[in-house]
Amino acid sequence: MLVLLLARKYNKMYSEVCIQRTLIAFFLLATTNAPSATQNTVISGVVTSPVAATVTRVPAIVGGEADMPCDIRPPMHNDSLLLVVWYRDDNPVYSYDTRVPGPSAHWVDEAYIGRAHWHSVPSAGLKMLEIKGRDRAIYRCRVDFHVSPTRNYKIALDVIELPSKPVIFDEYGKEISGTAGPYHEGGEFKLICSVKGGYPTPRIQWLQGDTVLATLSAGDYSPPIRTLTLVVRNATRAHLAALYTCTADNTLLAAPQKTTVKIDLFLKPLGVEILSREQPLSVGRKSELWCKTMGARPPATITWWLGGKRLEAITKDSGVAEANETESLLQWMPSKDHNGQVLTCRAEHPNFNHSSIESKLQLNVYYMPEAKIHLGAKMNPNDIEEGDDVYFGCKVDANPPAYKVVWEHNGVLLQHNPANGVILTGNTNLALRNVSRLQAGQYTCTASNVEGDGKSPYLHMQVVYRPLCQRKEMKIIGAALQEPTTVTCEVDAFPPPDTFEWTLNNSAGSIKVDPDRFTVEGKEGKSLLTYTPVSDVDYGTLSCRATNLAGQQVTPCVYTLLPATRPDPPTNCTVYNLTDDSLDLMCLPGYEGGLQCIYIVEVWAAEGLVVNASNAGALWNLRRLGANRQLRLIVYAANARGRSEHVTFPVETAVRLAPRTEPQEAWEVNWAVGVFLGAALTIAFVLCLALIATKLRQRSRDYEVTLPSIKNQKVIVQKRNSPQNADDKNPDLIPLSKGVAEAPPDPPLYSAIAQPKNSNSAHSLQRTQTPVTPISSHAHYTDMQNDSGRGMINGAMRSHREIVTTRTPLLAAHQESCV
Repeated sequence: MLVLLLARKYNKMYSEVCIQRTLIAFFLLATTNAPSATQNTVISGVVTSPVAATVTRVPAIVGGEADMPCDIRPPMHNDSLLLVVWYRDDNPVYSYDTRVPGPSAHWVDEAYIGRAHWHSVPSAGLKMLEIKGRDRAIYRCRVDFHVSPTRNYKIALDVIELPSKPVIFDEYGKEISGTAGPYHEGGEFKLICSVKGGYPTPRIQWLQGDTVLATLSAGDYSPPIRTLTLVVRNATRAHLAALYTCTADNTLLAAPQKTTVKIDLFLKPLGVEILSREQPLSVGRKSELWCKTMGARPPATITWWLGGKRLEAITKDSGVAEANETESLLQWMPSKDHNGQVLTCRAEHPNFNHSSIESKLQLNVYYMPEAKIHLGAKMNPNDIEEGDDVYFGCKVDANPPAYKVVWEHNGVLLQHNPANGVILTGNTNLALRNVSRLQAGQYTCTASNVEGDGKSPYLHMQVVYRPLCQRKEMKIIGAALQEPTTVTCEVDAFPPPDTFEWTLNNSAGSIKVDPDRFTVEGKEGKSLLTYTPVSDVDYGTLSCRATNLAGQQVTPCVYTLLPATRPDPPTNCTVYNLTDDSLDLMCLPGYEGGLQCIYIVEVWAAEGLVVNASNAGALWNLRRLGANRQLRLIVYAANARGRSEHVTFPVETAVRLAPRTEPQEAWEVNWAVGVFLGAALTIAFVLCLALIATKLRQRSRDYEVTLPSIKNQKVIVQKRNSPQNADDKNPDLIPLSKGVAEAPPDPPLYSAIAQPKNSNSAHSLQRTQTPVTPISSHAHYTDMQNDSGRGMINGAMRSHREIVTTRTPLLAAHQESCV
């Protein structure tokens, strides 16, 4: 019992001593910041008292936090924590006394106020916030227990200063932000990564994705700024938009500092192609050609070239940036000269030298044939005479080749006809055998292909030939005694005639005319002879011969000189296009007495003269005659010597039909009447054809006239005072009137002669005009009686048959002669 009391007393005393010692130590620590008597010290890095031999390293990042552990568990179960003191380099910075209640149990150095915190859960330790670089040191944790001896723990706080974010520069020292470049495909580029600061010395790396391209390791020497350069040679398309990252790291506690740049590249065009190879093209037709280039960045420039000249075109991008495509549209009108040339589409990048690539297209341009005609190689165009052989060639330039070549002479198509001397060989050669003057003129060749027809310019071939009379028939000239008469001899010749020769043949023989009596107009190919008959023996035949380079005229031009007389009357007068108010009249002129004639028609009615019209030819258009009128027509000719006998015949104009006021129903027409009329007309047509065939077999020539008796060719006309004037006494006349009894009374012998007018009036037509073939029935009149007062000269007329011709609507294109 005593022992127990002594033990308790000893423990109580020991506790008081310990408390006193602790208070004294804490006081000294608070006042002098010196270690207490129980503090273990370190001299020259050597532990002089019982301190943990190992050092626990606690890394921390500037600005971060660190948790420095300290084991406060008592070694005996009956012991407990009394005091914890943290030292930095043997200087207390923090303490925790379990004997002091409340917040006063914690003491913190002013440098760590707010940053250092003691914690015992889940494990004991000192947690430091907002780590700074100066916090890097060796810390010691001293732990005092009530019974157990004091323990010390060393903790090395490794404060890590992160490096700055890398900055990337190009080779020229310019900072790169975001995108580097653009660089050139095939070239090289440099990226310089610069890192400032960092403790420990940071490691610098260049990465592309997860691939490390370059590394700058940490070293003993750490300059303020470290750089790592990345060099990329022979840049390819794979480098476009590539991401390169520069990293700097010196701890695993924090992610590396990094900066990423994206590479921009200029790319050359990969290819170019003319897309729309529309072939063939056509001259004069608008064509469109497309050219496309791809792969260039930025888009390439497209140009079109032809024959060394640049063509204007329209260029547009594809609209898709990744496609790097550009298209160009060429709209143009190809010409003939472009055929066979090479069209070039050129793509080039303005940022590259020698980067152009080309696509070529040889043009096939269709064009119309161009034909050119030429004479044979040894042909002289100025020395082609009648009887020569002439050769032509046709040179054709066409694409596609001409499939046909035709030849024309004066606009008339030539056919291969060896029998007539026209020979076509190979379409492009023409041979004319034994040419005549009629084959002179304009020659052309026309070549054809799918583009059209090409006609050559005219080639005029002139054939040298002797003079020929322009008028082949013998001309009768009326000449009065003692009056000069001009005779014109006109010839057709090439070259024009140089000389003319006149000869007079009469009853006295053949006499050459003195050249002083006639003139020669060589260029016009004519000669004018002024001849004055003195007596009857001066009449006869004049002959004219011309001579040119080819020789003398073979057949002379013949002119018969007769005494000038009054003209013969017109014959075979025909009325056609007869209506209720008009008619057309045509007659055959008779002998004009050797002088210029005019032809007159007079239209008489019961009340007097209706129309008096004259014309240079025996052709009239008579209008405004009135409907349903009995008219008498008088036709005659007149010249300087007087008037001819006149021809007279009656005409009745048609009845003017009243206009229909209301339509008739088709069923009102009696179909039986139509059938009957059709049958009757058919029978009449067949009978008329049979009659024509019979008469044609029985007909013979009407009369025969010898050459000198040209004057006897005139048709005999009736005199007005002839007893045979009545129509009913001539069985061959089919009058247009109802009867002679209803005709108007005979007009005076002659009315005033109306001079012919140059203009086409309502009552006259020129010689060149052709009457319109009438639809209605026609009646053709012949002269009804011979002129008993005039005799025949130099010849005899054997017979004369009067012919009356009728035409029906069913035989509009056929003529029947009924005798």
